[in-house]
Amino acid sequence: MHVLIAPDCFTGTLTATQAAEAIAAGWRRNAPDDLLTLVPLSDGGPGFIDVLTTSRPGDSSVVTVTGPRGGSVPAALHITTDEGGRRTAWVESAQAIGLHLLDATERDPGVTTTWGLGELLAAALDEGVDRIVVGLGGSGTNDAGAGMLAALGAGPRDVLGGGGAGLIATREGDLAGLAATRERFAGVEIVAATDVSSPLLGLQGASAVFSEQKGADPEQAQVLEGALGHFAEQVRRALPPGTDLLTGRERRLDREPGTGAAGGVGYALMLLGARRTSGVETVLEAVGLAALVAAADVVITGEGRLDWQSLQGKVVAGVAELAATHATPAVALAGQVLIGRREAMALGLSGTYAVVEKHQGVEAAMADPVGTLTARAARVATTWSPRR
Repeated sequence: MHVLIAPDCFTGTLTATQAAEAIAAGWRRNAPDDLLTLVPLSDGGPGFIDVLTTSRPGDSSVVTVTGPRGGSVPAALHITTDEGGRRTAWVESAQAIGLHLLDATERDPGVTTTWGLGELLAAALDEGVDRIVVGLGGSGTNDAGAGMLAALGAGPRDVLGGGGAGLIATREGDLAGLAATRERFAGVEIVAATDVSSPLLGLQGASAVFSEQKGADPEQAQVLEGALGHFAEQVRRALPPGTDLLTGRERRLDREPGTGAAGGVGYALMLLGARRTSGVETVLEAVGLAALVAAADVVITGEGRLDWQSLQGKVVAGVAELAATHATPAVALAGQVLIGRREAMALGLSGTYAVVEKHQGVEAAMADPVGTLTARAARVATTWSPRR
């Protein structure tokens, strides 16, 4: 039996590679004769560069940039060249502004900044590339990418680079360099590979949905919503938007799908002319997963928490959809499974298995994530690869 093991990271405990290896170790306990193919994945968030450097040979370098709270952090820049000679720089936003870079006491989306991502993009631009692909996800910021824009020359650091809450003080003149910043990227294709389709503002926007996991309470989430809305208004004044060709109305970029990704970095990238694509689809294409799925008898995917967000542009959803097109059963292992059977089947999953089946087991699983995932995978193997 040929088993394709293609998980995302288990956020906070295991990288995608570690998760794949743990699942494989468990599977071999009860199905030692099966052929296993391990393909760690990412949705554009943490692990994006690790996956791409494995599947797309090229030149990698490390750039020292400013972290979300001002310290120095290393971030990778991976450059590939295709058959036509086009040079692409691959960038992972989480390496510069990721939530994992912050201790619990440092998580405050009112003050964390995307400045370091701007430094990383400037380094990519200095390489003279034709295209820049930015993986978005797992950020610890909520500043609409204002810090990133400031680092690229759009405006003063003290106004734009101090975090989301401070954007309420933005004035039109603070964005005097925005047009010139956009011009810096003329002739360079920018791709925003996002893990969510949320807009910048509104009930499904960056502040309302994602700021809490970055350290905000409900009151601060409202403050951030107001600050980002004010910032977007100043942007419209400094860089008047175009007109929607279908409706004849002003194009509201802050309402576009994906502009809320990474705390609004998607919005800032689209201001620079980026086009949005699915981070999962970008990765699946890069690793050639379609052919691997077609050759497998069963696909095992997974992530730390299988919930409603998993249904929207995450690794599990992408793998399940691809598996369905090839009539290959797809099974998900997750730290916790918080969706029902109906949702799982609609997603294209033939089965879901939780490492932690009761709340009391969370602490034990966090203490030994490899051991508990390995044990669960071993039990799943007895169902999907029964001994003859």
